[in-house]
Amino acid sequence: MNLLKKWFNSIDWEQFWNHIISVGIKIAILLVLYFIFRVVGNKIIRSFFRKYRQQQAVSVGRADTLESLISNFYGYVLFFTFAILLLQNFMDVTAIIASAGVASLAIAFGAQGLVSDVVTGFFILLERQLDVGDTITIGLVNGTVEALGLRTTQVRDFDGTLHFIPNRQIMVVSNHSRGNMRVMVDIQISPHEDPEKAITIISEVCEAAAKENKNIVEPPIVLGVQNIDATNMVIRVVGKAVNGEQYSVQRDLLKDIREALAENEIELPLNFVSTFGPNNN
Repeated sequence: MNLLKKWFNSIDWEQFWNHIISVGIKIAILLVLYFIFRVVGNKIIRSFFRKYRQQQAVSVGRADTLESLISNFYGYVLFFTFAILLLQNFMDVTAIIASAGVASLAIAFGAQGLVSDVVTGFFILLERQLDVGDTITIGLVNGTVEALGLRTTQVRDFDGTLHFIPNRQIMVVSNHSRGNMRVMVDIQISPHEDPEKAITIISEVCEAAAKENKNIVEPPIVLGVQNIDATNMVIRVVGKAVNGEQYSVQRDLLKDIREALAENEIELPLNFVSTFGPNNN
C-alpha cells in the first residue's frame, strides 16, 4: 500500500491531464480531418469523372470502373495515412517502421493473398476484362458488376445477392456485355402444316421487326426447318440485337410471330420455345 501511495503521489497530475487533453484534441482534429478529406476527396473524384463521362470516346462502364477503383485506392491510402498519424500519439511509429525489415518475411507470407488480389485486379483493369455495369459469369456467380476494387470485385446476382469475390479467385471471366448479342428463336408448328407458307409468314414478320425495332442491329433471318418429328416441326430464326436488349427483342419476335401464324391459321403446339446466346460482333 505504501509503495502504491508513493507512486500515486509521485504523479504530476497537472502534466498528466494536460497530456490527456492534448492527445484527445489531436485525435479529435485528426478524425475531423479524416472525414473532411474523405468527403472532399470523393466529391473531387466524382466531379472529375462526371466530366470524364462527357467525352464521347469513353464508355459509361469504363468511367464507372475507373471511378470505383480510384475511390477504393484513395480510401486505402487515406485510412493508412491517418492510422499512422493516430498511432504516433501513443508510440514511436518510426521505430516500428524501422523494425519492419525484421518482420518482413512473416508479413510477406501473410500478405500473399492481398498482394495476389491487388496484382490480379490491376491486370483485370489493364486488360479491360470487365467494367462496372457488365453482365458477367465468374465460376458459379452470374450477375452485374457493381464495383471493381483493388482487392475484391462486387457482383450483384440477378436475385439481388451481392457477391464479394477476391480478385485472386477470378480465373475465368465470361463477359456477356461485349458486342452485340445473338437472338435465336425456334418456332414449333404442327408437322402437318406447309413449311413454305409458315417460313414466308415468319420472314414477313422479321422484315417488319427489323424496320420498326431500333434494338435489332442485324435483321432476323429464317434459316428454315431445323427438325421435324411426329408432333412438331421446328423453324429457326436468328438475328443480332443491341447488348442488353436481346430479351425484349426475343419477346417481341415471339409475340409477333405467334400472332401472325395464328392469323393465318397455322396450327401451333402448346409449347413455343426460344433460345438465345451471346455473340460478339
